Amino acid sequence: MKKKSGASPEDHNSFFYTFDLGLSAALVSVGFSLVSLDRGNLQKVQFVFRRADGIDAVIDAYWADRLEVKARTYFDATKMLKNRLYSE
Repeated sequence: MKKKSGASPEDHNSFFYTFDLGLSAALVSVGFSLVSLDRGNLQKVQFVFRRADGIDAVIDAYWADRLEVKARTYFDATKMLKNRLYSE
C-alpha cells in the first residue's frame, strides 16, 4: 500500500495524516488501522489513518502525555511500522 486508498491529498475529514512515528505507533496500539503510507514527499513518509470515533481524543492524549498503552503493544506497533517503512 504505497498510495492513499482513494483519498485526495486534502481529505482531512475522512483521513488523519501524520509524519510522526511515535504517534502512529500509539494509534495502532489502541486499535486504529493504518490505511496506507504516503510516499509523495521524497524526504519522509506520511502515515494515513481513517478518521474514526475517538481518534482526535487519542491524538490529544498522546500529545498531552496522558495516553497509556501497554509497552509491548507499543513496541510491536513501532516495529511493524518500521518494517512497513523499509520494506516497501
